[in-house]
Amino acid sequence: MLKLVIEKELRDIITSTKFTVSFAACALLILLAFFMGAAGYNADVGRYEAARRENLKKMEGITDWMMVRNNRIFLPPRPLASLVAGVSNDIGRTTEVHGRGELPQDDTRYGEEPVFAMFRFLDLEFIFQTVLSLFAILFAYDAICGEKERGTMRLSFANPLPRHTFIAGKLIGAFIALAVPLLVPVLLGCVMFSLLGVPLSADEWTRLALIIAAGILYFGAFLTIGIAVSSMTLRSSNAFLTLLVLWIFAVLIVPRSAILIAGRAVDVPSLDDINAKKFRYSEQLFTEDRQKMSGFSPAKTGDMRKMVEEFQGFMGAIADERQKKLDEFSARLNEERANRQALQSAVALGIARISPSASFSLAAATLAGTSVSMKDRYLGAARGYQQSFGKFILDKTGMNPGGGMVFRVRTDETEKPKPIDTHELPVFVSEEAVLADVLPPAMTDLALLVLCILVFFAVAHAAFRRYDLR
Repeated sequence: MLKLVIEKELRDIITSTKFTVSFAACALLILLAFFMGAAGYNADVGRYEAARRENLKKMEGITDWMMVRNNRIFLPPRPLASLVAGVSNDIGRTTEVHGRGELPQDDTRYGEEPVFAMFRFLDLEFIFQTVLSLFAILFAYDAICGEKERGTMRLSFANPLPRHTFIAGKLIGAFIALAVPLLVPVLLGCVMFSLLGVPLSADEWTRLALIIAAGILYFGAFLTIGIAVSSMTLRSSNAFLTLLVLWIFAVLIVPRSAILIAGRAVDVPSLDDINAKKFRYSEQLFTEDRQKMSGFSPAKTGDMRKMVEEFQGFMGAIADERQKKLDEFSARLNEERANRQALQSAVALGIARISPSASFSLAAATLAGTSVSMKDRYLGAARGYQQSFGKFILDKTGMNPGGGMVFRVRTDETEKPKPIDTHELPVFVSEEAVLADVLPPAMTDLALLVLCILVFFAVAHAAFRRYDLR
């Protein structure tokens, strides 16, 4: 009997005009997302390479490493970020690295293309989260009550058909009829992605497959919700209106409300407040160091070069001491803010996960490596590079200017100095998240999607047991 119910559901959905039109629209959007993702990635690679070349070009003609006070590093484009943007467009992608001090990040994607800050990007996450969830509602709202209105339910139960078999057959049939065909444009999109020159490693292909699986689970969750609501209503119009309200709450209201509630519940110091405290403390340290400089007296050797070297060593020592104090002060402020921000994020995400929409978004961004942790990975790599850059300049010049003043002594040397070799600079490497890193945190949200399906299937089954079949 289950097979017959599934076959009937498959036939009813696939042969309908509604399916043809809806599937064509969804397939077009999916292919468009892959095409735009590939085009955006290739454009980002071009900008990234141009920025790196320009950074090295600025150092052409410099003949003394002492004049290299900083180096710019750039967040490399990630292929999966073009399909699931996450926070990749919001975080700074360029950092000016000195031998010491803070690492400000700037040059977000929206800084280059501000119109996207208003309308956002058409990516795979948006299509699954918004379009396909509506697609599921469109076919599930009359799955049960529609059968009653059309009079076909009586015919089905004229045979000895258990109710749990009927509700399971409706869900399985609808899922196969709707979810399986959607895999066709997804697979075509993956082929298109490769043909357009986007390189994906085996690890990235695996993560992309898991993102698609998460999207199918999310689609199944809304399909199950639709059947559950249809089992609790007598009219299709009432079921559709109820599902539309639930969709608005799940997709639009709950995730945004969670952020507002968390913002009220947990107070996080603003960056302006933190930077103001750092600036005031830095000014205090500079005042103290100026008093030390006024009392400096070099050895009276008559050798100007040695006197300057002695002064530079003195300046470097007090600069290191000042920076150490400033780093410790900044670390305390940053740690306090990070702890408050982590608590605020935990509250916000805990509330948001009530919605399957938030669970899917978090799972997709985590698997793509574009979740909030993306900024932490980039900043961690930048800090590691800052240490390498500072050590490199120290080895070359004997001091780490850290963006401060540099004193030089002219000599009467007639030999023209050679330009520095910029290829000697340490290379910045930002490691991308791999499957082993992202799968454990993503499993929580994937499990919540599965739980949502099971809970609402149980609700649908319980409601249909009491459903009036007449």
